[in-house]
Amino acid sequence: MAGRAAFTILLIVAALVFLFLAVGPRFLNYQTSTMLTGSMSPGINPGDVVVSVRTPVSELKVGDVITYSIPIDDHRIETHRVASIKRDDAGATTVTTKGDANPGADPWIAVLSEDYVYTQAGVVPYLGDVIRTLRQPLVQPVLLYGASALLVVVVLTAIWRKPAEPAPGPAGGTS
Repeated sequence: MAGRAAFTILLIVAALVFLFLAVGPRFLNYQTSTMLTGSMSPGINPGDVVVSVRTPVSELKVGDVITYSIPIDDHRIETHRVASIKRDDAGATTVTTKGDANPGADPWIAVLSEDYVYTQAGVVPYLGDVIRTLRQPLVQPVLLYGASALLVVVVLTAIWRKPAEPAPGPAGGTS
């Protein structure tokens, strides 16, 4: 009985994590990203998942933590704190950013070309570590085939289980 309860809890948690990571961002206007480095420690550590919400660029202020595409090299996604903001007369907004654990500002100036930017709304500790572990080449086949095999075993067990014997009714009574 305890095994069945643990299995049910595991399925519920897995479904909730799936909804949070895959479905929620599509319908609830937020995004998630895994912090890969210690540049924002101690507030955001490697392996944490950063939850960011759309914020109008006009509401952005120094000190906000934003997730954006850097303007150099591979244009990777970065999550750093806004160190300065400049808005010109044409409506363009540029920012300099800095990782909390870094000694200096990032070596670029980012142009925020959209009307919105993603700002940090929360952090889920360690979830990114779990996601990265599940994506490992050795883990994926185990999950794919292991989960399928477990599902088959559970279904077959439910089919082949002996039906519970009916409880005896009252003796000598009529209905």
